[in-house]
Amino acid sequence: MSNKINKKVLLTVLILGCFLSTLNQTLLNVAFSKLMVVFSISASTVQWLATGFMLVNGVLVPITAYLMKRFSTRQLFLSSMGFLLFGSIICAVAINFPLLLIGRMIQAIGAGIIMPLLMSVVMFIFPPEKRGSMMGFIGLAIIFAPAIAPTLAGFIIEYYSWRWLFIGIIPFTIIIIVLAMKYLMNVSETEKVKLDIVSVILSTIGFGFILYGFSSAGSRGWEDMVVLCTIILGIVAILTFCLKQSKSTEPLLDLSVFKNKLFTLTSIINIIVTMMMYADMVLLPIYLQNGRGFSAFEAGLLLLPGAIVNALMSPVTGKLYDRFGAKPLFIIGLIFIIPSMWVVTDLTETTPFVFLMIRTIFLRVGLSFITMPLNTASLNSLPRALVTHGTAVNNTLRQIAGAIGTAVVITIFTAQTTSHAETLLKETPNTPVKVIKTLASVLGSSDSYYFMTILAIIALVLTLFVPSKSKN
Repeated sequence: MSNKINKKVLLTVLILGCFLSTLNQTLLNVAFSKLMVVFSISASTVQWLATGFMLVNGVLVPITAYLMKRFSTRQLFLSSMGFLLFGSIICAVAINFPLLLIGRMIQAIGAGIIMPLLMSVVMFIFPPEKRGSMMGFIGLAIIFAPAIAPTLAGFIIEYYSWRWLFIGIIPFTIIIIVLAMKYLMNVSETEKVKLDIVSVILSTIGFGFILYGFSSAGSRGWEDMVVLCTIILGIVAILTFCLKQSKSTEPLLDLSVFKNKLFTLTSIINIIVTMMMYADMVLLPIYLQNGRGFSAFEAGLLLLPGAIVNALMSPVTGKLYDRFGAKPLFIIGLIFIIPSMWVVTDLTETTPFVFLMIRTIFLRVGLSFITMPLNTASLNSLPRALVTHGTAVNNTLRQIAGAIGTAVVITIFTAQTTSHAETLLKETPNTPVKVIKTLASVLGSSDSYYFMTILAIIALVLTLFVPSKSKN
């Protein structure tokens, strides 16, 4: 089958679509402060543009294993780009926050399909010894999108309107749809499989409620009944979903992948690393803009060098993975990540811009040793028949971890900022409220990074249990 496929053309079209989809996902992070002013909303409300996006992704990805069996590569890719186009149009003309959020959710449907599709295609058309290099090449495209997104978004917000963040995506999406209609071919055969509606409902309720609970905790507080009830109901629904999958002959998500110890271990590390990565991408721009008064463009510029280094390192770490396996790469990565989190636990209102930029480069070097090798190691450990389910599980965990990581960090940030503001008001009652708010925001950011440092140390301990050379 793989001989008949023009791998270069197929991958180029898929990677272009994935690049655009990933660019769109991270484009709004530096726009949060601006959108809070435009729509008169709080930090815990605006973060729904990120959490809601990941929520739809997380709910949709369990279904992708079914979708990849039921529909062709071509059908899924064109649908994905269609949703991205339609969602971008709605966002571009949004007159209020709910409409912007709806457009964002529609965009997320497209993003939810494309990443698992790309990963599975690589697993199908390349032998195990070449997958690390190919995943690294894909990583270059996928990581380069978030690399340029903050600076691009910052520039657009600074000099144009936030609406151009969406208007700009529309023509590129149309070009990719035209290219796909001409050049994209199918990789695997389709099957007539039944969709387990009950499992879809259970996974949607489960993931939806858990994410809603975590996200609402920022504004409502952890002792709030709505927060506690939604998290508990979500966990019950997920447990019921897992029980149903384990007993089903044709599960929506084949959880037998977790019988593989290496897959399970890499999945846990994946959750922790993703929580840190997404939380940092949201927290740092908030600190720079709210705590330091930097513009969105300046915040984007600070993140740019690190993200470019990350993108350029991706093909290198892919080749290193093929040669040395996952364990040494993970350890090197975390040796970079842990100090990068620790040095920002004492942020002040005068922390140098260049210091933060160098710190972010170090963090991104660390992440480049982990992200793509982690995916390759976990999927390589599975038999071919379970690859689509492994991909779906991986992506589900990553979306949920990203959303929970963002929600928890915003919760810690909001709670600590409020607490510091109250303390400062008592200690220095004559200080202007604006100064107190700024200082409290800086101290809240520092406290949040303590949590992320602990996560990085836990990831390092788990890495020691990974086998030395991945078994292909």
